[in-house]
Amino acid sequence: MNFNAKEQIKALTALKGLNITKLADILTSATGRKYTLNSLSKRINRGSITYNEVMQIADLLDFDVNFTSRI
Repeated sequence: MNFNAKEQIKALTALKGLNITKLADILTSATGRKYTLNSLSKRINRGSITYNEVMQIADLLDFDVNFTSRI
């Protein structure tokens, strides 16, 4: 099953019992860059969140990202 970044981020945060507001706070603390609920939600919903940010979110939430060959 394939998920887009929005669905994956929502699933990861839900598994950790977090919401986007708390995720924005965690990202701000970890990066020093200001993330707000509004800015992060818009970027996730538009699909303009970067691959690096998605990887960082996974890392901060203690998830590994694995690529598996389909053949």
